[in-house]
Amino acid sequence: MEVPQAIPGLRRNWKQFALLVLINALVGGLLGLERSIFPRFASELFGLSSHTAMLSFIVAFGFSKGIANYLMGRLANRWGRHRLLIAGWVFALPVPLMLLFANQWAWVVVANLLLGISQGLAWSSTVVMKIDLAGAKNRGFAMGLNEFAGYLSIGITAYISASLAEIYGLRPYPFYLGLLIAVVGLLLSLFAVRDTAAFVHHEQKTAITETVTKLFWNTTLHNPRTRLLIQAGLVNNLNDGMIWGLLPVFLTQAGLQPLQIGTIAALYPAVWGLGQIITGPMSDRWDARPLLITGMTMQGLALLALPYLPTYHGLMLFSILMGIGTALVYPTFLSSMAAYSSPALRAERLGIFRLWRDWGYVIGALFSGLIADFLNIEAAFLLTGVLTLLSGLLLRKLPSTSLKQRF
Repeated sequence: MEVPQAIPGLRRNWKQFALLVLINALVGGLLGLERSIFPRFASELFGLSSHTAMLSFIVAFGFSKGIANYLMGRLANRWGRHRLLIAGWVFALPVPLMLLFANQWAWVVVANLLLGISQGLAWSSTVVMKIDLAGAKNRGFAMGLNEFAGYLSIGITAYISASLAEIYGLRPYPFYLGLLIAVVGLLLSLFAVRDTAAFVHHEQKTAITETVTKLFWNTTLHNPRTRLLIQAGLVNNLNDGMIWGLLPVFLTQAGLQPLQIGTIAALYPAVWGLGQIITGPMSDRWDARPLLITGMTMQGLALLALPYLPTYHGLMLFSILMGIGTALVYPTFLSSMAAYSSPALRAERLGIFRLWRDWGYVIGALFSGLIADFLNIEAAFLLTGVLTLLSGLLLRKLPSTSLKQRF
């Protein structure tokens, strides 16, 4: 007889679901420490002036996070989501210490390789575990809460780290906070979280059996729905990687003060996170296509406007528009990918999507760094804006069907 705890549903499983929301807030908080201070960290402490070299930490982060996302998807059913979540926090523990004591930029790059592995394992585990707990009717709501917690936390810790750096200097206090986050996340994951494999087995009993050969290439190239989602997810993180690395530099060149820079850098992920409380449930009830097209279009137009927003309040408006646009697409990407997969293949298919999406950080950092070095930062914003608009246009080919069907 099926135990009640193994039956999906938010009300039935709210305690574990809420715990996973908290843990993902901690996962995002660790990433947020770098969000507002790292370009200054690179130039003032390590003397880097090349934008491409400065953004090498994002390349390292995106590359390792993409691989970790894929491995988590491949190993989730074999090793268990819970074990992979714990492994993510184990990889996170040395990161704040390495950044605290690094005296060469190479150590910073290695720390971000570990951070990418940690984020890929831990964030992906919370995504898949929440989908397991929520069931088919509330996938978008589950993703909205998950991404709300993670990205709001990124925004909050980005502001806190900028404030600490302004008052006490770039080191050590922002990284003390990071060490505290890593320890608390590991302890909660070890002693409070339960694995969700039983929920997958329960759901699979009534799901349509999906037989797919060469799942990686099927998801990446041959399935027209997942292929379109992958290209848009990659472009979304391409522009996010550019903003992460170049926006603080642009704001510094515009004459803004460090705390103003921290506020603008934090506002974008904060709006992104808060907005997903609304857009997550929307993705359960609305057709995915208009949500995705609108979100990508808003991002593209905001990026095209960015070089022409000289005032502090205008730049805050940019962050708000980018946050709303990203909030529209982020939970919709994940709930759509989950809806296109049977329970048995869900974790791996999500891992494939997240691999390509987070390799957008790699492409975005290299692309925008080279453009900024050979032309200027404004050109990087404009070209990325055009690319984002084109990606949104491609989504017009996505079948206009309700997310309530499928598995």
